[in-house]
Amino acid sequence: MRPLDGIKVVEMAGLAPSPYCGMLLADFGADVVVVDRLSKGAPEIPNIMEKNPFDRGKRSMRVNLKSDQGIEIVRRLIRSADVLIEPYRPGVMEALGLGPDVVMGTNPALIYARLTGWGQNGAYAGMAGHDINYIALSGALSLFRRKGERPLPPCNLLGDFAGGGMLCAMGILLAVVERNRSGKGQVVDAAMVDGAANLSVLFYGMLAHRLMTLDIGANLLDSGAPFYQTYETADHKFMAVGAIEARFYAELVKGLEVDASSLPHQMDMPRWPEMTERFAAIFKTRTRDEWTAVFEGTDACVAPVLELNEVEQHPHNREREMIVTIDEVSQPAPVPRLSRTPGRAMPARGRRGANTGEILFALGYADSEVKGFFEAQIVE
Repeated sequence: MRPLDGIKVVEMAGLAPSPYCGMLLADFGADVVVVDRLSKGAPEIPNIMEKNPFDRGKRSMRVNLKSDQGIEIVRRLIRSADVLIEPYRPGVMEALGLGPDVVMGTNPALIYARLTGWGQNGAYAGMAGHDINYIALSGALSLFRRKGERPLPPCNLLGDFAGGGMLCAMGILLAVVERNRSGKGQVVDAAMVDGAANLSVLFYGMLAHRLMTLDIGANLLDSGAPFYQTYETADHKFMAVGAIEARFYAELVKGLEVDASSLPHQMDMPRWPEMTERFAAIFKTRTRDEWTAVFEGTDACVAPVLELNEVEQHPHNREREMIVTIDEVSQPAPVPRLSRTPGRAMPARGRRGANTGEILFALGYADSEVKGFFEAQIVE
């Protein structure tokens, strides 16, 4: 048994955030059906991947949403679902006749999750955007820069995945828990701009208490401190240092073989650039593996910066089985880890559209109806 066994999810096909949300639910047992468009034209990333990690554990069907019959098929699918995930701009589902007022009228227990960048209302709600835009408006992007340099987006991890897909999944689970009491569904408005702002809460607090300034790149956690930095090694790889507390900082200095009395006080902020330069010169004297050996087993809070293709081979990660291989693709295992009912990453149930027929039959359509749908290109 997994925690979400028996929960039926309809996922309207979208880009990274919504399939990630569906993947999280599928890993823990939800029966996720992806409703994708007909396979005409070039697919978009991430759907261009033949073995898409987001599709693990899911079934899928292809439906022509420009046809009345196709819309009716999706309505029938939603009537028996617990959760609907949709990633479109506000008004798109309503224009299709699949808005919450319509589908929740026939399924009042439905949890209707709307995952967008800007949210369902506000001046930007109808605009296009991507992760970089959402985290920019949230203030989070301003934190990712070195002093005097321009903001550098952390790929699309913060907006799409953490602020978007993950918090949408949390909203769905909160609504599932509440439905156990009320028996009623509700709409989840998961906006990536909101999520990215929420993830930045620590820095709002630090700014209010004057524990940081808006001179980004000169503060404790934003690459200003010499003891919270990345350093290049002799083999052009990197080490990550996070020795904030005094006792951990002492271990760092010891491992670097530096006489502590020759250094300024750890919290002498005006001299941080000088200390950073000195530490950088020391780290350049050995390879990443040599520094890893120096600091392993200590409390110096120093770790090697691994490339994606190295993560699986690290002894700690191997022991925790952090990376699994599905359909010959290495990818992160389900998290978090539950003691009795853990998640399990399963292969996708075929390529996109592979399950259209079986899903239609399960919805009660007759053989002749299903055949007609395929012949008329209502489904694929």
